Amino acid sequence: MDINYIIIEDEPLAMLRIKQYAQNLPFLKILGAFDNALEAIVFMQTGKVDLIFLDIQMDGLSGIQFLESIKQRPEVIITTAFDEYAVKGFELEVADYLVKPFPFERFLQAVMRVQNKLKVDQPGIQQPYIFVRSSYQHIKIFWEDILFIEGVRDYRKINCRDDKKIMTSETFTTLESKLPGNQFCRVHKSFLISVNKIESVEKDRIKIQNKIIPISEMYRADFYKLIK
Repeated sequence: MDINYIIIEDEPLAMLRIKQYAQNLPFLKILGAFDNALEAIVFMQTGKVDLIFLDIQMDGLSGIQFLESIKQRPEVIITTAFDEYAVKGFELEVADYLVKPFPFERFLQAVMRVQNKLKVDQPGIQQPYIFVRSSYQHIKIFWEDILFIEGVRDYRKINCRDDKKIMTSETFTTLESKLPGNQFCRVHKSFLISVNKIESVEKDRIKIQNKIIPISEMYRADFYKLIK
């Protein structure tokens, strides 16, 4: 599923960084980039925007004032050098709040949160299975059969019920984009799990069948939010 996005950012280097990060995610499609919020408001009246990367402190209309001024709002990821607006941002129901300078991994986490939310908001788009590339084949795998996906060097190993294992060169990002975010969750740079297959969670470790899977700090908050 493609996500059409715009950037509202008055710092050229910050705008460039977002563009460069987004180029690594082919499902992100840029519609425009603006150094002030007023131009963005005019643009949004003419095109479909799914996501906004929004700075807070800008000349003229601030990011917060911009959010308060639009009624039908797409998903918003705030990008700012100041953390004191976080509470206000989440009161306005932004998808995420990134404090500059943020690494690509944190950017990816925010974008995947938006993608998963958009999937949930559009039920019926996905079938209960995915196709993954393995060697010269495209293999059909039902969601219900997946236990967890593990990174093994340059490959991802999809561990399924009945001890079936499928190796693919597809990235975690690609696999996450194919799976429903309310059923599958990244918990570590090397693990993507099926929430339905969890047997127990103890001391930041997940048990699925006989496998103990660690929960890393980067994904901890989103994981516990999902299971609670």
